[in-house]
Amino acid sequence: MAWTWRYEDAQGGAVDGPNEAFASQSDAESWIGQSWRDLSASGVLKVALYEENRLEYRMPLTPVTTE
Repeated sequence: MAWTWRYEDAQGGAVDGPNEAFASQSDAESWIGQSWRDLSASGVLKVALYEENRLEYRMPLTPVTTE
């Protein structure tokens, strides 16, 4: 099974991004952890992780701030 990311704008519409496929959820999450700043700078505001056609979860690409 392949794990892939869908890149989204503020309304949840698809945004172009790298067409990467990963062998495991862990590999996909490691990659997004290293790539999210570049994706965010290119206009991606949210991502959704899929295993084949099944949505695992969605998350924003905004940094968490603690004050």
